[in-house]
Amino acid sequence: MPVPNKIRALKPLPALWLAIFCAFLLAISTPATAVTVSGLYTVEVPVAGSGPDALAQGYADGLARVFVRISGTRDVLALDGAKALMADAESLLLSYQVLRGANGDSRLNMAFGAVGVNRALASIDAPVWGANRPLTLAWVAVEDRGVRRLVTGSGGDMANSGDSGIWSSAFARAAQERGLPVTIPPAEFSDNRELLSDIWGQFTSRVRSASEGVEHDVLALVRVSRSGSQWRAGWVFEGAKLNSSEESVSADTREALAEALVNRWAELYASRYAVAAGEVGDLPQVDIVLRGVTSVTDYGKATQVLEGLTPVVSAGASRVKGEQLTLRVAFSGELDQLREYIALDSRFVPVEGEPQDMRQSRLTPPETPAKPAQSQAGQNSPEAAPEIKSGTEAGSAEQSMYTYQPSPVDEEEAEQAFESLYQVLYYRWQPVPVIVNDGGQ
Repeated sequence: MPVPNKIRALKPLPALWLAIFCAFLLAISTPATAVTVSGLYTVEVPVAGSGPDALAQGYADGLARVFVRISGTRDVLALDGAKALMADAESLLLSYQVLRGANGDSRLNMAFGAVGVNRALASIDAPVWGANRPLTLAWVAVEDRGVRRLVTGSGGDMANSGDSGIWSSAFARAAQERGLPVTIPPAEFSDNRELLSDIWGQFTSRVRSASEGVEHDVLALVRVSRSGSQWRAGWVFEGAKLNSSEESVSADTREALAEALVNRWAELYASRYAVAAGEVGDLPQVDIVLRGVTSVTDYGKATQVLEGLTPVVSAGASRVKGEQLTLRVAFSGELDQLREYIALDSRFVPVEGEPQDMRQSRLTPPETPAKPAQSQAGQNSPEAAPEIKSGTEAGSAEQSMYTYQPSPVDEEEAEQAFESLYQVLYYRWQPVPVIVNDGGQ
């Protein structure tokens, strides 16, 4: 297959790469937060059963929700051609399972292909928002019946008891549905009246100082109040070059208010970071960050190995920082297939996600999640008979589908990551492959 000039240009000559390598060898940069949202293309919806008609409706319902997450706006569902794509949702499926609850209800768990969904959105001239998204630290002050409280976390569980827990749960569900990484401050700030007053007055100085120890890309100062049966939320942003003037939404219930607020946030972020349809292209590209690259020999060998993989069209260095090399890889097929090919070479050691203690202030639904359904590509192809799971597995499996993984990058890398379509893949380079014999040694 001929390689387009645009892709071929990504591969610098060894001498040029050596100059880049030397220039960045001693570079030290300030860490920033870049969050990868895993699970954007996985969804679970209720279905009437496991018959063909019920499944077809479930595919369409699931794809509609994924379209909203990836485009960043509900308006995508009204675009010309959207209904036709959802009617053919099965063609974009990687895998699915039918889950059956103890009370007899059924839910359809689906994984759609990222590349296929992105191309489908581009075909109807919809924006495409990638998996690397800004993390919002939301300082939420709630006034109800004359009493103001700060919504905070409680240890490893976001939902502390009482009103704060109700609000954190409502925001968590809304954020998860839209694939928006949101965190709230830890419980240590719950009794800080001065900070609460500043949040209500939307004065950022003290809040900014208090936020220094909590990972985030954007600060949101939110004040929630109730007048009769109506709830109102007003907020200001700081960071990500977003409009810093106050905006507001209103709704009749806590849950509806949280949904309206998060929907608006998602639209604002997508308008900042989503890629226009014309920029999606037919050949997807992903950044692979490779650590432990200490020489030009390592660079050459790693690039050679990647270029030898069946899905890879081209691979070339786009950034070097110390012993960390970022490769821009153009590939065919789905991203999961590329990852499976890379996994076959033991010289690429996956870098695991965030440590457990980094998740303590992350917004997550309070219920104990059910065992997640399997969603590996090819396990249950759309043509195969649906696999039926029963019991507790069908309870709320979707709550466990999302993982938010902060990536240890500097501000420039974070900005580039936010504007890319696919999650950044992290590996550690091991020059000598691990050989496993028949005895498992």
